[in-house]
Amino acid sequence: MITYNKHIEYLHELKRKIMLHRHRLTIIMMLVILLGTMASGCAIGETDVTNPDTTTGESIVVTITDPPDELEPIVVPTMPEVIPPYLGADPETGLTMTGTPTLVDFDTYRLKVSGKVDQELSLTYDDLRRMPKLTATPTLECVGYFKDVATWSGASLKTILEMAKVQPGSTRVAFKGADGYEISMILENALAPENFLAYELEGKTLPVLQGFPLRVVIPSYDGSVWVKWLLEIVVE
Repeated sequence: MITYNKHIEYLHELKRKIMLHRHRLTIIMMLVILLGTMASGCAIGETDVTNPDTTTGESIVVTITDPPDELEPIVVPTMPEVIPPYLGADPETGLTMTGTPTLVDFDTYRLKVSGKVDQELSLTYDDLRRMPKLTATPTLECVGYFKDVATWSGASLKTILEMAKVQPGSTRVAFKGADGYEISMILENALAPENFLAYELEGKTLPVLQGFPLRVVIPSYDGSVWVKWLLEIVVE
């Protein structure tokens, strides 16, 4: 797994350098195809794959708004009676269904941040809502499978990692979901200011099928890193 992950990471970084220096389009397309094949789709294994829509020059506009003086109570979403098949359409949002739908106990929920940090964190849902809110409409892509576009809002991943005081020498960040899915990415890339942990979709509380209470949103990466039902962030 380590060898596979490092190989994918190498290809990912190579592709970014090629895009940056505007090398020949044929080379770029070959790398895109190779990455798409080796990634084995969304939410499978560990990988570092860049979303081609956001590495070809498309700018991601992220708006930041201050939290309200008083938080409004939310209606905790429930598991729908009918769950679409894998890669089927979610009837509530129109987005593609991935992962194993998991109902998280909202009353006891805490987002944990651990690993190579000086300050371990245990954040409530409202702790995150009290932070400045980031909103963006990136393309969510699973290479070779689907593309979805939606507007997400949530708390800055960079801010949360800074709160935890990441230790020198750390190189990666892992995200763990309540469904047992886990994936890691390069720390430097995780600290990009456009990354956030979404608790809203299209201005409403994130539905269960889309990751309530929290879903990772990394606009420059493919959907394999957009972990749903996020429980823990581990700095490695």
